[in-house]
Amino acid sequence: MTRTRVTLTLAVATALLATGVCGAATAHADDSPSVPPGTEASASAPVEVDANDPDLKIPEGATLAEPKVLDIKQVVEDQSGDERREDTNADVKFALQAEVLFGKDSAKLGGEAKARIVAIADEIKAQNATRIRVFGFTDNLGSSAHGDVLSRQRANAVHDVLDGELNNPDITFEVRGYGEQYPIADNSSESGRKKNRRVEVSFPRGES
Repeated sequence: MTRTRVTLTLAVATALLATGVCGAATAHADDSPSVPPGTEASASAPVEVDANDPDLKIPEGATLAEPKVLDIKQVVEDQSGDERREDTNADVKFALQAEVLFGKDSAKLGGEAKARIVAIADEIKAQNATRIRVFGFTDNLGSSAHGDVLSRQRANAVHDVLDGELNNPDITFEVRGYGEQYPIADNSSESGRKKNRRVEVSFPRGES
């Protein structure tokens, strides 16, 4: 069966120069979902900008903020939403919904789960990655403590399959369960909670 995929480009890599006038600061809302520590975008500015360059035209009294570069992020998601892949210039991340991996409130992998995890292992091999994160997440139903335990158990189950498939002693895994933390959708609806019940596998792109 062929799975239909939808591709979105979320951000374009570009240098941003911000100016502050008369010491005033401007706050901008960040609509991006929060992410676990250590997984933030880390692109750096491609060129240095000399604030004293006479050809640089900025209002009198203004100062240059640190230039920033936004990662290019391409998102490919099954039409069903069961599997999501995010590619940036630095990392690859797969997100698998819990329903395609586990039974309800269970950390036991189902029949379809291994094939999906093996496909991720193949991509890890192709990227020659040796540092892999496996993070589990739940929705906000039930107790927070239960979600923490279940998400860690599910992350462990995915890790065990990856470790067996990769069979590489040079690979380092970081396995965590975050429970209901770091939702990527609204927990007030079942469709949102379904997206939040997931296991993410991420690793550096093209590591050598």
